[in-house]
Amino acid sequence: MSVTEQTYDHIRIEKNAEKKTAEIIFDRPEKMNYISMAGRDQLGGIFDLLNADDDVRVIILKGAGDVCFCAGGSIPEFMTTHQEKLSHLADNVAAPERSPKPVIAQLQGYTFGVGLELAMACDFRIAAEDTLMALPEMNLGMIPGSGGTQRIAKTVGLTRAKDMIMRARKIPADEAYQWGLITKVVSKADLQATVDALAEELVQFSPVAQRVAKEVLNASEESPLSAGLKIEGKAYGLLRTTEDFKEGVDAFVEKRKPVFKGR
Repeated sequence: MSVTEQTYDHIRIEKNAEKKTAEIIFDRPEKMNYISMAGRDQLGGIFDLLNADDDVRVIILKGAGDVCFCAGGSIPEFMTTHQEKLSHLADNVAAPERSPKPVIAQLQGYTFGVGLELAMACDFRIAAEDTLMALPEMNLGMIPGSGGTQRIAKTVGLTRAKDMIMRARKIPADEAYQWGLITKVVSKADLQATVDALAEELVQFSPVAQRVAKEVLNASEESPLSAGLKIEGKAYGLLRTTEDFKEGVDAFVEKRKPVFKGR
């Protein structure tokens, strides 16, 4: 059974064969697209299927409706979930980061809690002007538990991370862009077109080079400069042997557009 034929907990998958994209849509607009524990558990499997699908080159995360991306998780479920499971919530939320393919978060309105944590695990965050970002767990006497403290601090620095998380601050799109939380801010009317244009751009590149670039860039978060340079050098040498690299060079010499096949 394909990923689009399976049933998930208020998560819908839409593939576009022509554009070579797949959209993961949080589909609970009447309840701010909150993600249940079951939905969290399903995310890893959804990404596994899309990662293995050669017809999908770019993955997009978005929320149904026009009010929000995702306003967080289910608070009542937290009260009935065993603490051991709660300690591993970050695992499936990290699925966009683990994916070998470019992942775009299409943000609008409320992007709170696990919604923001998922967005931060993506490679690109395109946000409408009405986007509001927050990790409001401090209001519940809790902290973010799906990677929020770590990815926010690594992205914006410790001072801003503390200001945002320890005060449960809501960060509007313009400020989030200034902090580096967002790749680009656009009008709500232009949001879909901007995401589509970015996906179309990314699809034109070599899937192998995109995968390796993502791996090397992600490794830079964990590695000292000396180790990172070694990783980059080995990856550079590896790509020299690919058919896509030869195609890119041939196309450059012949002054034509390359046709990359991911080999």
